[in-house]
Amino acid sequence: YWGGPRGCRRYWGGPRGCRGSWGARGGAASCAPQAWHPPHVSAELGETVGRLGQTLRNQMPAAGSAWGGWVPPGIHPDARPPDEADVVVVGGGVVGWSVAYWLKMLEGRFRRHGMKVLVVERDPTYSRASTVLSVGGIRQQFSIKENIQMSRFSASFLRDINEYLGVPNEPPIDIQFQPSGYLFLASPESAAELEATVQLQREEGAQVALLSPTQLKEKFPWINTEDVAVASYGLEDEGWFDPWTLLNAFRRKATSLGVHNCCGEVRAFVTTANDAIPSTGESARIKYVHIYMPDSLEYQPVACSIVVNAAGAWAGKLLEADGLPRNLCQTPLPIQPRKRYVFSWHCPDGPGLSCPFLVDTSGAYFRRDGITGNYLGGMSPPEEEEPDPSDLSVDHNYFQEQLWPRLARRVPSFESLRVRASWAGYYDYNTFDRNGVLGPHPRLENLFLAAGFSGHGLQHSPATGRAVAELVVRGRFESLDLRRLGWARLEDREPLWEGSVV
Repeated sequence: YWGGPRGCRRYWGGPRGCRGSWGARGGAASCAPQAWHPPHVSAELGETVGRLGQTLRNQMPAAGSAWGGWVPPGIHPDARPPDEADVVVVGGGVVGWSVAYWLKMLEGRFRRHGMKVLVVERDPTYSRASTVLSVGGIRQQFSIKENIQMSRFSASFLRDINEYLGVPNEPPIDIQFQPSGYLFLASPESAAELEATVQLQREEGAQVALLSPTQLKEKFPWINTEDVAVASYGLEDEGWFDPWTLLNAFRRKATSLGVHNCCGEVRAFVTTANDAIPSTGESARIKYVHIYMPDSLEYQPVACSIVVNAAGAWAGKLLEADGLPRNLCQTPLPIQPRKRYVFSWHCPDGPGLSCPFLVDTSGAYFRRDGITGNYLGGMSPPEEEEPDPSDLSVDHNYFQEQLWPRLARRVPSFESLRVRASWAGYYDYNTFDRNGVLGPHPRLENLFLAAGFSGHGLQHSPATGRAVAELVVRGRFESLDLRRLGWARLEDREPLWEGSVV
């Protein structure tokens, strides 16, 4: 049937075999006379048909599944893990799918037989995923050169996204990029630091302007410039886009290249340290990952050569899983889930199309959402006031007591705003220096890390995936030198501090 679900047949005029009656009222029907059954036989037949129908309904997955709303009897609707894979990527967010995509693009010497890449995601609905709950910003304005370089790489990638992620015979990708730029405001106390950061950004090729309070007021007359000493404004490759579109684009392209995926959770490992005669006491290799099925005690051991930890906010917890030798994991991965609120509000008299992604001196931020007076915004709390990350409930008093006063002070028209919606998402927060940990584990020889980006993982995902794939396939960084983001700084206790975390 054209236009219906795949595999669904719809019959003309009603149930199959029924031609219907067309005779006049009181006349004979055109169908052949039906055989008469005793009432009790009809009742039993109805019960039998009802049980059959319920059995079939129980076998049908939710709408929008990979089976198009129908599943053959006896087939589980969720893809099960294979027995083995060359690379297992733990985490099916935008970073994990970027890694998988770049692995297939760079597989080179494996191309003859194909590198088998498996992406494991425990929540295929992405209802709690950091990727889709973010506000989708991309900027060049960071305080260390590696993050600036990654932003420049990602901006170039997104500009030509259809050349990278376009799939034949599918519509072109539109990530709905809004090139409105970031605007950072600095108080007199932090002005010198902002100016030094802008100098670094310019040295790395970013187009960033410094604005005095007078220039700021001329360009954005709706801003209250009180206590602002200087502002930095991104002129190119900054703004925001749709995170869900980017995630799906990576996923569709990677799948078209042969990447496998499954729904499950990695809770345990088997390593060479578990062997009767370990090869060395100073290092080990992961031999199997144990993938637990949803809502079940059943698990599938998957033999693998490489494991990539792209588990986001739960990347630190993954390295505490059963089976990993504790003597080789004495330095913990300092990545924790941190809950962040996002609020949506309406203000008909608020900033118009010229509205940038504004980051206030107080840490509050907001951006335009569409063109009809709608906005998104939030603010990271101080360390001592971090909300409980055990769920994604929203504290609405936080907006009333903390965020709104700061917004209204900076943009007077926001005094009359009206909150429309709110949600919470997770930062994969690196408590050590608020920077990503990217590269090989020092003692688990075949484990690679790609997590801890503290809020900028989405915008850096194209560069992160490429960097990890280069390490796996070619044994070194090629596009960007990101060695300073590796594990060594954790053991040496030398933080690479990122000051521009929103």
